[in-house]
Amino acid sequence: MGFPLIGETIQFLIPSKSLDTPRFIKKRIARHGTLFRTNLAGQRIVVSSDPEFSYFILQQEGKLVQIWYMDSFSTIIGGTSSARAAAHSYFHKYFRKLVANHFSTEKVLKEKLLPEMEVMANQSLQSWSTQVSIELKEAIASMVFNFASKLLFNYDSTKSSSNKNLNKMLANFIQGIMSFPLNIPGTAFHKCMKNQKGAVELMKEIIRERLNSPEKRYPDLLDQLIDDMKKDDFLTEELVAFMMLMLLLASFETISASLTVGLMLLTDQPLVVKELMEEQEEIIKSRENVDPLLTWKEYRSMTLMPQVINEMLRMSSVTPGILRKVMKDIHVNGYVIPEGWAIMVVPSALQMDPDKFKDPLSFNPWRWKDLEPNTIAKSFIPFGGGARNCAGAEFSKVLMSVFMHVLVTKFRWKKLKGGEAARIPILSFGNGFHVKISKKSEINENTP
Repeated sequence: MGFPLIGETIQFLIPSKSLDTPRFIKKRIARHGTLFRTNLAGQRIVVSSDPEFSYFILQQEGKLVQIWYMDSFSTIIGGTSSARAAAHSYFHKYFRKLVANHFSTEKVLKEKLLPEMEVMANQSLQSWSTQVSIELKEAIASMVFNFASKLLFNYDSTKSSSNKNLNKMLANFIQGIMSFPLNIPGTAFHKCMKNQKGAVELMKEIIRERLNSPEKRYPDLLDQLIDDMKKDDFLTEELVAFMMLMLLLASFETISASLTVGLMLLTDQPLVVKELMEEQEEIIKSRENVDPLLTWKEYRSMTLMPQVINEMLRMSSVTPGILRKVMKDIHVNGYVIPEGWAIMVVPSALQMDPDKFKDPLSFNPWRWKDLEPNTIAKSFIPFGGGARNCAGAEFSKVLMSVFMHVLVTKFRWKKLKGGEAARIPILSFGNGFHVKISKKSEINENTP
């Protein structure tokens, strides 16, 4: 359990310069097995890299466990009242339905979001191709942020200085969350607190402006929330602001990290790129029209693309851990996990398990042809699991696929420098991944 009070927190924060399971986790798995206990920031935690137990726990929402964030996280969402509201089952059911209806139904994706995603990808890649170099993670994050914030609350980061301030504050706010919320003075989490206060306040200003201008209507998610605020007392300004920030976190940070990891690895996988390019170009060649946008039928017909996206998600494992609080004593393997303890399921430990994924550090999309459904269900959890499986999972996969479709059919990328990933314990890219984006039509196909 480590030292008094701080436990093993210092060891937990030591960086692992690899996409593999963090050394902190691997070392203790080797010593204690796939279930072990520790103390992080004063909280007694059972860490699980066991697929069967992890799957079981994620199915026990509201029975044996409940969703939980470390105590310092409640501060960033506005105090204990918001934390309690966020943990309430009614809120989560409402939240999932809201997100699904706006972003994840086949009708919305097919008729509205799919063409908008392709326009976004084309415009962004075209803009990047005019630059000598771009830092890919930052560029993709900005692209997805602008796209998601437009859908969420009709936000345009280019229109005013106040908007640019919000853009910066939101970025710092989300960086702090992704640093993993530990109660340690001096961490990135605590350094971002002043930025998150500004972000929350600016978000509240947007909400108040909508509330005070009922005649103005926007085709975005915030309008739905504004209508519901007038009917449901539990939807306070504070909670709605938190919801908007969490949705931004779930979109631009995770998608940009996964795509960056994928393109870093694909840079050294010319055979995968060649076959992916051939599949996507065949879709275009088979069209009757000259230059239509990607259709839902074409998206659903892709074979290699979903395997590539799954491999990106498997190897990136953006979330350091999925946390649950024990509501009732849990009996497992002759031991008891007491009420009040926490359980942390570690996605990277599951998704980089060599017993489930042969040669896990190798980017191999073809592995998905032969993986057993049971392995996928219990050892592949990029969007969580159980009742808390991310409602925006399909949105994320479609967006990533559309971006890759445009990239491999119309553009090329060349690594200039960087490209080293690390877990600290969140996924980090050090000095970044700097690339040159070029139009396919402007380069010689034989150029290395």
